[in-house]
Amino acid sequence: MKSVFKMSLLAATVALAVGCQQEEVKETKTAAVEAPAAVETVTFATEDDKAAYAIGASLAQYLKANLEQQEEIGLSLSSDLVLQGVQDAFADKSKLSDEEAQAALQSLDQRVAEMAQKQSEEKAAAAVKAGEDFRATFSKTEGVTTTDSGLMYQVETLGEGAKPAAEDTVVVHYKGTLTDGTQFDSSYDRDQPATFPLNRVIPGWTEGVQLMPVGSKFKFVIPPELAYGAQDTPAIPANSTLVFDVELIEIKGDAAKAETTQG
Repeated sequence: MKSVFKMSLLAATVALAVGCQQEEVKETKTAAVEAPAAVETVTFATEDDKAAYAIGASLAQYLKANLEQQEEIGLSLSSDLVLQGVQDAFADKSKLSDEEAQAALQSLDQRVAEMAQKQSEEKAAAAVKAGEDFRATFSKTEGVTTTDSGLMYQVETLGEGAKPAAEDTVVVHYKGTLTDGTQFDSSYDRDQPATFPLNRVIPGWTEGVQLMPVGSKFKFVIPPELAYGAQDTPAIPANSTLVFDVELIEIKGDAAKAETTQG
């Protein structure tokens, strides 16, 4: 995991301006960390002054975002002490030697990694339990079929078109949610159907959409081993069971294949 305080060369350069700018920022009342709801318009004397202020504001946003990320995993880092460290460094009065500061940051990295790992494991375990409970309930719903792989589906509308093969490219509308109803993706919201080769998506989709005649609408409940498994993302926790409402609109090239067959 990257250090929460590693900065780009620009950010490091920014740090050299913060201490000197602090009093001026307080006077203008427009510092990013203290900005009121309606920020007053400020005219800077020169473009250099404006650029210097912009660098300081960017650094503040960077630091604020990092502190908020740590709060999400249970770490509480004082913003006052962060600013004090910046001031002291500008004044060449740091309370830590370079070696001590580096050791503190390395220790922080380690703690962040351990806490993030623990949080990820807890989320994954919760997702497994939630998925098992959801699938157990869904399996008892009228009209639900479970395949040998564990994929569950329910026919909402049965079309009369052809069924795609795994090698086909299909056009679909869909909505994807977690078992608690949290939506993580929707082509409907984008008002644009998705087009993709059926063998290039998660296994649950590859298997499930092949069961659909064109014009059909199915609901799929996909266990984690047929979805993203242990992969963890902000939108989809590891080991999540996924729920998809899928509408098969078209099989690309289907008409051409039909003509070839008839010929």
